[in-house]
Amino acid sequence: MLFANFNQDYSCVSVGTRKGYSITNCDPFGRVYTQNDGARGIVEMLFCTSLIALVGAPDTGPGSSPRKLQIVNTKRQSMICELLFPSSILAVKLNRKTLVIVLETEIYVYDISNMRLLHVIETVPNPEAICALSPSADAPYLAYPAPLPSPSLAAASTSSNSTSSGAASATSTSSSNSNANLNAGTGCGDVMLFSTRALAPANVVRAHRSPLALMALSANGGLLATASGKGTVIRVFATPSLDKLYQFRRGTRETRIYSLAFNGAGTLLAAGSERGTVHLWRVGKPPGDKDKGGSSSAPPSSYNGLAESTDGHTDAGYEAFVAGRNGGEGGTVSTALRRRSAHLTGAFTRAAAAYLPIPAGLAEMWEPARDFAWAKLPPGMGGTDRRCVVGLSSTTPHLMVISSDGYFYAYSIDLERGGECVLVKQYSLLESGEDTGM
Repeated sequence: MLFANFNQDYSCVSVGTRKGYSITNCDPFGRVYTQNDGARGIVEMLFCTSLIALVGAPDTGPGSSPRKLQIVNTKRQSMICELLFPSSILAVKLNRKTLVIVLETEIYVYDISNMRLLHVIETVPNPEAICALSPSADAPYLAYPAPLPSPSLAAASTSSNSTSSGAASATSTSSSNSNANLNAGTGCGDVMLFSTRALAPANVVRAHRSPLALMALSANGGLLATASGKGTVIRVFATPSLDKLYQFRRGTRETRIYSLAFNGAGTLLAAGSERGTVHLWRVGKPPGDKDKGGSSSAPPSSYNGLAESTDGHTDAGYEAFVAGRNGGEGGTVSTALRRRSAHLTGAFTRAAAAYLPIPAGLAEMWEPARDFAWAKLPPGMGGTDRRCVVGLSSTTPHLMVISSDGYFYAYSIDLERGGECVLVKQYSLLESGEDTGM
């Protein structure tokens, strides 16, 4: 397995191998599309539609180029377009309006409806392709490592706006000139929030003191989660203000965090690390979300490789699930009390830090930030150091994990008591899709 990832609403898994690629439905689990047309290093879906972005894998043969992007339609079995880039493509991000291609020192922004190049952002060296695009096209935000520690947003905006008229033509020369100031640094723990609508920086924040390792945007684009290379603390910011809302402590020992994911309602955050452990934290309702009175849209239909579907999800999310199971508002009330307690404790900590000579780092340790639930991956071929990708179901309280040794795991989350999640399903992504016995 060369690549594996969930689509934007965690309803499907796309896998790239040395033979080709496949699409697997999560619930009910089963492979629904396979194409053996050469090694694939990146296979990204656009929700549950038939549109897929493909990139070849390096060092796998003359016909497989990591510099070539292919957009295909699996329904029509046709190639929509091919694009060749000056260096290897490290990541591809999509929503219903925007396509983002991440190279080591550049980010290309396209209009996905007509594949017109809108903008080219020059970045500091980013070999890990640290980048996040809002799944919602209504929140036009792209996040990536900022060029300098605490850069001047005004200067960046002025530089970008000076050539914004040329951005529509999207020539690499104009984009290079508009972002020339971004080459003068090695980056740190700062995050740049870029508007794909205005084609200009929207905000910047010092997220961590050490270099960034990972970031993720919530389904509605209202929350941004970040992790540093140390992997001990995860922070959550509101967009576009980038005010810090939460600080979560994964642990005291440094580790590599491979994946961050919000659930569809923006009330849970999951993080998977190299230690084979996934941690879950509660977060509040994303800013800008309106109360829909507990009503929910229909859940996303399963991918069938033929028909396109919408990106609907259960708007009421996990809170409604708990309340419904308790026959009323018990779950909601208890959750509200816990949040209120956490809010008051956090407020006290910040007030104490303002009046007492306490180092900021020590004050932050007082905040209630431990996980409320966790899951442990079963022993696998990769030992304890296995890469993993995490996802949270939009229809049931399930944590889903893809491991680098080719397995898909589903865990049941106790939303009230928390604690260790229970493994309920285990499948192989490299075989025919049959249940492995769980």
